[in-house]
Amino acid sequence: MKFQIPQSVSLNTTKMVILSILIAYLFSVGMRMIWIGEAQNVSTFFWNNALMINTNDGYYFAEGARDLLAGSHQPNDLSPITDPLAMLTAWLAKILPVSFETLLLYMPSVFGSLIVIPLVLMGRLFNQTSMGFVAALLAGIANSYYNRTMSGYYDTDMLTIVLPMFSLYFLMLAMTHQRNHFLLPITLMVALNGWWYPQSYSLNTAILVTMLLYTVVFERNNHHLYKIVLFILLGLLSLPLVLKLALALALFTLFHFQPTLDKKWFWMVFGAGFALYFATGGVDPIWNELKSYLFRDNVSETAGLHFYNVAQTVREAGHIPFTVFAERISGSTMVFVLACVGYLLALLAYRPLILTLPLVGLGFIAMSAGLRFTIYAVAPMALGFGYLLFYLIQFIEKKWLQLLTVVVFTGAALYPNYKHIQEYKNPTVLITKEVHALDQLRKRASREDYMISWWDYGYPIRYYSDVKTLVDGGKHSGDVNYPASYILTQPQTNAALMSRLSVEYTEKGFKTNQTQIIAQMFKDYKVTSADDLITTVHANPTTLPKATRNVYLYLPLRMMEILPTVALFSQLDLQNPQAQPQQPLFYASQGVEDTGKTLELDGGVVSIIKAQNMLKIGGQEVPIKGFYQVGYDNAMKLQIQEQQFASEGVNVIYLSSYGKFLILDDFYLHSTYIQLFVFEHYDPKLFEPVFLDPLTKIYKLKV
Repeated sequence: MKFQIPQSVSLNTTKMVILSILIAYLFSVGMRMIWIGEAQNVSTFFWNNALMINTNDGYYFAEGARDLLAGSHQPNDLSPITDPLAMLTAWLAKILPVSFETLLLYMPSVFGSLIVIPLVLMGRLFNQTSMGFVAALLAGIANSYYNRTMSGYYDTDMLTIVLPMFSLYFLMLAMTHQRNHFLLPITLMVALNGWWYPQSYSLNTAILVTMLLYTVVFERNNHHLYKIVLFILLGLLSLPLVLKLALALALFTLFHFQPTLDKKWFWMVFGAGFALYFATGGVDPIWNELKSYLFRDNVSETAGLHFYNVAQTVREAGHIPFTVFAERISGSTMVFVLACVGYLLALLAYRPLILTLPLVGLGFIAMSAGLRFTIYAVAPMALGFGYLLFYLIQFIEKKWLQLLTVVVFTGAALYPNYKHIQEYKNPTVLITKEVHALDQLRKRASREDYMISWWDYGYPIRYYSDVKTLVDGGKHSGDVNYPASYILTQPQTNAALMSRLSVEYTEKGFKTNQTQIIAQMFKDYKVTSADDLITTVHANPTTLPKATRNVYLYLPLRMMEILPTVALFSQLDLQNPQAQPQQPLFYASQGVEDTGKTLELDGGVVSIIKAQNMLKIGGQEVPIKGFYQVGYDNAMKLQIQEQQFASEGVNVIYLSSYGKFLILDDFYLHSTYIQLFVFEHYDPKLFEPVFLDPLTKIYKLKV
């Protein structure tokens, strides 16, 4: 099923190819300026007179770039100074006349929009650049791709799809023209992809296998295709980037000067390449990734202890409905269906496109593995839509009507994505006042000090306060989340002792290479639970490790929304994961309606019956044990009014300054987070306030 496009709508000259790329690129970047324009009107999104970034992980790479520019960092501070994105950012910061914050803001738009280049060039391989142009317009702003490459989304995603698409373009180019000088770019792009994003190992291996199967099934006697397989393999090897490129150059030189190389020697080199692949890792990394994404369990085991699995709490790793899946890839369900039809037809028309199947497969597992994977299917589906559109207009005779059809249907496909961009009001990770609190701590704390909070805030804490953390966006396995959860949700004595234990054991672990700190604590103190550990240490204070650095607690208002999730990680019986303790009660209202007799929280999810001092939850009435009204006066002094109604029941806290009601049991009422953040009730023997603000509260540990 070959398609012949009328020449009037073709853009195959070199000048038109360049023009198509330029227009598609400027369109993609321009769409990403919409957020900039809107965010500039929000004063709380600024720090140091610049817009802040809008992804937590971005602060990880920003920390590495910052430390590279400074020329120093602290031992074991986990700063990613060897990460490619941090290195690229630091290099650009040295040569470009823009501020560091501005560079972080615009890099995703500039680099993410490069995806249009391989798409236009792939269209040219079809002998139809205009098809690639339409695909580039669509892929550049498709929902999921836009979300992860928008302005401010400073992350590796800015090149995570761009590099594989360039790899596939050079593969198709080599397959189409079958010349040796197209082999080197294959290794270069595959190797760069693996260097930039090590998790791409599985995708690159899938592309390798697909290319090998393609060769065996369709052109098993074509010697050049086996060369292509070999150059993919060289880029995939778990070896230093420079060494892989050196091997590729040596092999290219051999093929160039010995074009009729004896088949016996070729197959020996071919076999040696695969032997080296398995010797340097093989499929082990792939199996580990499959286990983490496709075979997740609620509980993981570390050193004989059982911990709650963080993957269960990450929205991007959850199941998604089909409509969300389709919209993430193509903007709308209809465009996605058309793209799928076009993609299947394109596979029949141009066989080398089969090499995009790993991208499509990885994108389609998003239905079960989480919406983060949809980004991989965006570009192939965009090509499918472009193919179908230009295939169908062949049956329209009038040239002007062909052009009009292309414009109308392309516009219709782009419009849902444009609306998504307009409505996607992604805020910055933190607002100005929150950053101010972290900056104040930076002026007071040492770079060897620790700040304890939940892992969501680890990277911003490290970037703005320049201190160490127990957990962050990359270090959040169950065994490190457990102590953080315990500290935030247990009473103050327990929290203080666990804080000191966790920090000192973490530092000790760096020296002894012992990363399972909870297991090591249990072993050293001869206990089997965290409560027994705290009881033992409390009864024998001299056994508490000597303080080697200051420790701070970071308690933001925004943590209130996820407090039940935080608590999950320390509510598990570490010895017996089958035991299911009753989960404590915590509910934070988002809205309230006063009917006179009742207060209806969130449309009646919970009702407060005023005259009876009762709560109605899920059809049951429960007595209100204590009622607390907490808020700030005009002088920003915290005021607390308390009423006790019963000896048993649940507690109600009205946060007047936030317009929120909290419904919680005694477990949460006495938790360190609620006591220190909501009430500012701190034990002066254990903690002292450092920064108290309605949005952020920071305390210093005194033990």
